[in-house]
Amino acid sequence: MSAKPIKMPSATKDSTILKIAVEMLNAPDKVPQLIEFDQSQPLSSYIQLLCKQWGLLDPENYALQFSESNNQNYITEKNRNEIKNGSVLRLEQSPAKTVQDILAKINNGSEQEQTEALCKLSTVSSDLTFALEFINKKGLSLIINNIESGRFKGSSLKYALVTFVELMDHGIISWDILENQFINRVASFVSNQSNTQDPKVIQSCLSILENIVLNSSGKNSHVEKEITIPSLISHLQKTYQDSIIQQNTIALINAIFLKADMTKRRTIAATLSSKQVRNVIYENLIGPREGPGSELDHQLYVLQTLTLGLLEPRMRQRADSQEQESQEKIKELRKIAFENDNNCNVEVTTRRQMGSFSKDFKKLGFMFEIDPIKDFNEVPPGMLALDCMLYFARNYPEDYAKIVLENSCRADEHECPFGKTSVELVKQLCDILHIGEPPSEQGIKYHPLFFTHDHPFEELFCICIVLLNKTWKEMRATTEDFVKVSSVVREQISRALSAFPKGFDKFRQKINQLTYTEITQIWQQERTNREVWESRATPIIELKEKITPEIIDLIQQQRLGVLVGGTRFKKYISRGQRMKDKFWFVRLSPNHKILHYGECDEKSTPSLEELTTKLAVADIKCVLVGKECPHMKDLKGRKINPHLAFSLILKSVEVPSLDFVAPDEQIFDYWTDGINALLKEKMCSKSFENDLETLLSMDIKVRLLDAEGIDIPKDPPQIPPEPEDYDFYYDNN
Repeated sequence: MSAKPIKMPSATKDSTILKIAVEMLNAPDKVPQLIEFDQSQPLSSYIQLLCKQWGLLDPENYALQFSESNNQNYITEKNRNEIKNGSVLRLEQSPAKTVQDILAKINNGSEQEQTEALCKLSTVSSDLTFALEFINKKGLSLIINNIESGRFKGSSLKYALVTFVELMDHGIISWDILENQFINRVASFVSNQSNTQDPKVIQSCLSILENIVLNSSGKNSHVEKEITIPSLISHLQKTYQDSIIQQNTIALINAIFLKADMTKRRTIAATLSSKQVRNVIYENLIGPREGPGSELDHQLYVLQTLTLGLLEPRMRQRADSQEQESQEKIKELRKIAFENDNNCNVEVTTRRQMGSFSKDFKKLGFMFEIDPIKDFNEVPPGMLALDCMLYFARNYPEDYAKIVLENSCRADEHECPFGKTSVELVKQLCDILHIGEPPSEQGIKYHPLFFTHDHPFEELFCICIVLLNKTWKEMRATTEDFVKVSSVVREQISRALSAFPKGFDKFRQKINQLTYTEITQIWQQERTNREVWESRATPIIELKEKITPEIIDLIQQQRLGVLVGGTRFKKYISRGQRMKDKFWFVRLSPNHKILHYGECDEKSTPSLEELTTKLAVADIKCVLVGKECPHMKDLKGRKINPHLAFSLILKSVEVPSLDFVAPDEQIFDYWTDGINALLKEKMCSKSFENDLETLLSMDIKVRLLDAEGIDIPKDPPQIPPEPEDYDFYYDNN
């Protein structure tokens, strides 16, 4: 059945008029209508016109809707500008009429009618216009009361909870309206471990509890009482069709974590870092996944960020010389290094008798060997560095003792100071992992290895401090190379983490492959690849074309400068035969019009006045090179390389050419380029090509310094087409 065109009688042909189609849903007997839709006319006039054409008697009960799969919102005076030329709209019941019918079925309909009404309600509640109407008619209160009382069950409960989430997502109503009875009811669905529970119910309830914790004022403490972390963890172990429940579970844990005080956070973190819980998270959420990229990954990133954030207080804490606990930790570091059974010797005994440990502290690499606690004054990393050092010494005493012993045996300038490098390493790790920063809204990059250990940061330090000493030896570094070694180690750590290792063994394996030699090769390859890529990018090609004439002119000036300075050549007679101990000198006048030449000895540099023979540049016809030169004919038996020969072919009949043999290739290139420049010909030597490429590359790199770190696209972005008109619509409301 074809669409029937209709027009508004008062419509005028201008840019505000759109051609659209309107259909009526679930009414195959109603012929779709084509309309010339004038944006300056009220919507109600079009609805009345459509209803008249379709024989509908009550136009006030109808409204227009978008019909796209991703947009089925009601059309209002505020969003009507979203209608495009050629759009297909739909005539539906108005929000007020739809709300009236749904409320009637919920309150007085049969169980099936109630379920159907709630099903429709769960889909249309995402529309803001409908949501406002439904809330104004006390519909939200009705949904809350029926959930609280337990009237909704089965599918009705599922649709009611979905509706509640959709309505609250509009931000119209504050989350503070909810009473504890409602929270208890919702929490009971989450705590219920029954396998018959509808996944959609659990998903909605988890979302509701998360929003209560984050967006209500003071209700989060009640949620914490009703929900335990173990009950939430159980939802991670169940098999669902999709990961939304797992995602919402982690999101609720993050919300509780975020709102808790520091003591409560540590308790939650201890529960999450226990081996049993870690295994559940890893096996169900991380192990099966290949890499970050979804909303669940974002929630895992947030959880990782919040957990690592517990290190911030120690990272921000400066050293206190009067604090006994820190002093004891430093003494324990010295004791593990120098007083274990393997190292107990005469030197240690003597040291004990002396009662002075300053030499030990120096060997441990502390900068303040008299009072090592001062090494931890810098924040970050603060006292966190001391915690990591002691963890390493306690848990890996052999590696710790080996590092200290190796550095004790090195010359002072090649020593890799354990104390100083540890402080710097912890500082770098804090920076790489963004410890102390709040979670980013867009962050999705988490590290699976942090979910495999109860002290992941300290374990990471232990691997990296061994790596640092290994890299120090590979680079044969001295104390002056401290910053350079740090930059290489940072690169090794960052690249190893970016490989998404799923455990510390994988991380250790990856980072040991990234030797200093490997890193330098990677840097060089990346630099080369970037330069090759950029050289092919259209903006760079255009830039090269723009600056090439400037570079050619610069090279030309350099070549002419060489000619003005002059060159000493060996003298040859015809047929390429050199005259022993005979030389001649040629130089160009400063005004580039005359070549002056004459005989000279092996060491002299004659002035222009001393060179009595002159040749006007205007008298030069062309330049020949190699075997084409007159003096290179018939070279049989001659010990001369013709590729260094060049001749100036003259217009004069008396002297047909001026012949040269350059002492080396560079002089040959400079002089042939210079003569060609004088004759307004193209310079074409190998030196010219190399100089042009080098100078172009250098110039472009200098010009792109401000764009360092910015990826230059191969092709520039397309300029969008101009709009049909410039009468833009502005919504002042």
